[in-house]
Amino acid sequence: MVQFESRSGSESPSTAFVNGDKHSKRSKSRESSSNGSNGSKKRFRDGDSKSQVASGPNGTGTRSIGERRSSVSKPARDFRDKPEPLPKKKKRKTTATPDDAVDSSTRSPSPVIDFDGLSRPSVGTRERLEEDAAQQEARLNRMKGAVRTLLECVGEDPDREGLLATPERYAKAMLFFTKGYQENVRDIVNGAIFQENHNEMVIVKDIEVFSMCEHHLVPFTGKMHIGYIPKNAVIGISKLPRIAEMFARRLQIQERLTREVANAIMEVLKPQGVAVVMESSHLCMVMRGVQKTTSSTITSCVLGCFERKEKTRNEFLSLIGVNR
Repeated sequence: MVQFESRSGSESPSTAFVNGDKHSKRSKSRESSSNGSNGSKKRFRDGDSKSQVASGPNGTGTRSIGERRSSVSKPARDFRDKPEPLPKKKKRKTTATPDDAVDSSTRSPSPVIDFDGLSRPSVGTRERLEEDAAQQEARLNRMKGAVRTLLECVGEDPDREGLLATPERYAKAMLFFTKGYQENVRDIVNGAIFQENHNEMVIVKDIEVFSMCEHHLVPFTGKMHIGYIPKNAVIGISKLPRIAEMFARRLQIQERLTREVANAIMEVLKPQGVAVVMESSHLCMVMRGVQKTTSSTITSCVLGCFERKEKTRNEFLSLIGVNR
C-alpha cells in the first residue's frame, strides 16, 4: 500500500489504494472527521439527494440548500410576523373590443316602448285606445254604476241631492287622471328633435307632477327634475314635462314613474345620459296608515354617463339643489 498525507492536515488528503487494501474504510473515516473539524461543507454528487451537510462544533446537523442559516446575533423570526402580500393590481385595458363594449354597458337603456300606446301594454289599454264613441259611452256607464255601488257600500244614499251626479263626475275624473294610457311618446315628441351640436347638460327642474297611487287609488304629488347630456341632438324643452305628464297620468308608483320617464327620453333622444329625480308626498301615508304629514319621498334614475361618472352626477344634483 502507498498512502500520501497532507502535512497541514487542514484539507482532505487524496488517497490511492492499491490491491484493495482493507484500510480504505478507516481512511474515509479520517477524511470525514477532518471535514467536520474544519466546518467545511461537502456536496454529494452521486444520487438524487440535493442536501448539504453542515457540521457545527459537535459535528452534527443537516440543512437543505437555500434554507436561511441560523444566526446568533439575529433571533429566528416567527412566520406569523411576515406581512401579507399585497394584492396584484389589475392592468387597465387600453383597447376596447366589441365584446368589451357590450360588457361595459351599465344597464339596459330602456325597455321596449310601444309607440302605439302604453309602454307596458295590456288588453284593456288597447281597447280604450281604439274604442269609438258608443264604446266610450258604455265604458262611462259601467264606471258610473261601479261608483254608485261604492257609495252604497260605504253607507251613503246615492240618490240624495249632493250625490246624484257624483258617479258621473268621479268616472270622468278617473278617466282624466288616467289619460296617459291613451297617449304615446311619438305623438308627444312630434319630431321636435334638432341637431344643434350641443354636448353640455340640459336641465328642466321643478316640473309639477300629479299621479295616482295604484295601491290605494289616492293621489301623490310632487316635483320632478329632468336632465340630459345631448349627443349633438336636443329635444324641445317643453317635451320633457309632457313626457313626465304622460307617464304620471296613469296608475303608478313613484319608483316606476321615475324610471319610465328616464327610459323614454333615453329611447327617443339617444343622448349621452339621462338623470331624473322626483320628490313627492303620498296621500296614502298622509291621510291613512302611518299618517306622517311632513314626510316626502325622493327617487332617482340615472342612465348613461350620469351613472358612470360621479362628477357629472354630482353636478346635476348640485344644479337641482339636492346637494345644498
